[in-house]
Amino acid sequence: MFETSIAGSLPKPAWLAETNKLWPQWMAEGDALRQAKADATLLWIKAQEDAGLDIVGDGEQARQHFVHGFLEQVEGIDFDNKVKMGIRDNRYDAMVPQVVAALRLRGRVHAFEAQLARTHTQKKLKFTLPGPMTIVDTVADRFYGDKVKMAMAFAELLNQEALALQADGVDIIQFDEPAFNVYMKDAADWGVQALERAAQGLTCTTAVHICYGYGIKANTDWKSTLGDEWRQYETVFPALARSSIDQVSLECIHSHVPPDLMKLLAGKDVMVGVIDVASDTIETPEEVADTIARALEFVPKERLFPCTNCGLAPMSRDVAWGKLKALAAGTRLAKERLAAA
Repeated sequence: MFETSIAGSLPKPAWLAETNKLWPQWMAEGDALRQAKADATLLWIKAQEDAGLDIVGDGEQARQHFVHGFLEQVEGIDFDNKVKMGIRDNRYDAMVPQVVAALRLRGRVHAFEAQLARTHTQKKLKFTLPGPMTIVDTVADRFYGDKVKMAMAFAELLNQEALALQADGVDIIQFDEPAFNVYMKDAADWGVQALERAAQGLTCTTAVHICYGYGIKANTDWKSTLGDEWRQYETVFPALARSSIDQVSLECIHSHVPPDLMKLLAGKDVMVGVIDVASDTIETPEEVADTIARALEFVPKERLFPCTNCGLAPMSRDVAWGKLKALAAGTRLAKERLAAA
């Protein structure tokens, strides 16, 4: 009960990449970079275990960015001639690669870090991949001319890698779809369908992470425009409840998401965000336990999985470490409260 995990990303050490950045530059090349990625992956696996988390991940240490880390192994994408494009409905600009030909994988994408992580932990292992709709929103299309067609093409590639990750021994495969909170109608109309294509044939646990974004200024500024109630989840949750996806990860603590929207996910495991990624203030165990208690009004205890609101990548290592410990300590307190009730 109450198995804990993070949404996915963790800060990269200064000897691996630039710190406190969402799109950091690597500090090494070639074999030295590969070894640094491995070292950082093992460092964060140990940190998650030491903090007391039940489900661990690679922290996305081998990827520059949660989307582009996958795209680097896809043929048909031009990384040499990036263009500036507004993403997440023009919330902010990014330099993105261009899709210029039919998409196909060059080979395995994440075998190195997934197999490394599996070898070095006995805990349940979660691995994250970008969702097809979010990929479509993070590249410039110069070939397909149709978002749905391109999303399905990416979904097929994601499915190939997901099946291989399952064979590597990954227990949970999570697709990250922040775009579901931006293009809500499209998410319900075809985004969930593309997501299910990406997860087709998987027998391990499948999950989707939907948040309001990393704790960067563009995202926090956007949140300030959303009013007293954030109801974006209301559109896509019913479609996800009808889907074959096992778990849904959502933002909760310090947000304006009405907790009763979790009722729309009846029959699904719910990864409830109890750690704020938009603040460097480390939550107390009491705050975490209180958030879990609010979620329990709408989610059965056996289906509630405490998690972070989003990734911790742009944070400092010290703050991220403190938040990992708070996640575990607050969850222990929630269990004690429940047992004493």
